[in-house]
Amino acid sequence: MREAILLVGGQGTRLRPLTLGTPKPMLPVAGVPVTVHQIERARAAGVERIVLGTSYRAEVFAEQLGDGSHLGVEIAYAVEDEPLGTGGAIRHAAAHLVSGPDDPVMVLNGDVLSGVDYAGLVEQHVSSGALATLHLVRVADPSAYGLVPTDEHGRVLAFREKPTTPAEIVTDQINAGCYVFRRSAIDAIPVGRPVSVERETFPSFLAEGALVRGVVDDSYWLDLGTPWDFVRGSADLVLGIAPWAGHVPAEALVLEGAEVDGSAVVIGGTTVGRGARVAPGARVHGSVLLDGAVIAADAVVEDSVIGAGAHIDAGAVVVGSVIGDGARIGSGNELRAGARVWPGIELPATAVRFSTDA
Repeated sequence: MREAILLVGGQGTRLRPLTLGTPKPMLPVAGVPVTVHQIERARAAGVERIVLGTSYRAEVFAEQLGDGSHLGVEIAYAVEDEPLGTGGAIRHAAAHLVSGPDDPVMVLNGDVLSGVDYAGLVEQHVSSGALATLHLVRVADPSAYGLVPTDEHGRVLAFREKPTTPAEIVTDQINAGCYVFRRSAIDAIPVGRPVSVERETFPSFLAEGALVRGVVDDSYWLDLGTPWDFVRGSADLVLGIAPWAGHVPAEALVLEGAEVDGSAVVIGGTTVGRGARVAPGARVHGSVLLDGAVIAADAVVEDSVIGAGAHIDAGAVVVGSVIGDGARIGSGNELRAGARVWPGIELPATAVRFSTDA
């Protein structure tokens, strides 16, 4: 395997306000963009060339990743003018592939942290002669996902939509967003229109009698689709729960230029971004402080994202919330349970508590 397609075109609406200015796959997780984490793992598995399927804020990827040489890979860009769906995006990116028709091409969704053995997945795909191979994971509650039942040999039997009744839950296996295709299978996807790989492409392969395999792997897997999963994924990387080659697990990751007072408590896998400051008596647990964020004296931040340049004033409490870039939370404010503050908003000093189920 030499090539992979990385799908990074989504707008990340569930992650707003974090994605108002930055595409979701370029948000820093443990100080490193999700896309870079994926590129590094793909490179370690033998991938030499990656096609990025971009759309929303496509220029950000090119500006920060360039030709990929500093990451040890070659990067090409396939920019969608309009959303084409997962299958359509894969087909659009195929114009930049150099692989032969029988070569394996790995495809990765751009918002997943995973510990699956990429090289092993490709090896199983090639040895089985499958047209396509999917990485599957087991989840405790599959009701929110499309289901992928397989037989005892790993052959995919069907692709089922999200179940609406308990009787429809025929398996706990779901699509984990990592595939290996025979290059010719990608070329068979229709061109120039939206295509769902889950609802159209894979079911059509089954209808034609092609071998589609599912490989169940129970290593670390997390979809970073919500702010709370974004925070969890970052903390898992810092703590060593999620795989990160070369990283030494720690309670906190303090990046270059950040300042943490000796009396502050920063734990739970927190990342303190470049130039951020944590003042005396502050407590930060399991959170992401983006570059230049300021946590003032005796403030409490738990399981939250504090945007670049945002200020949490003395004594304020932020739990399970998202604070946009440049926002300010005045003393006395208490934000909990999914509160989101948009960039540049200032909440003056008060004794009011804010919470939301958003």
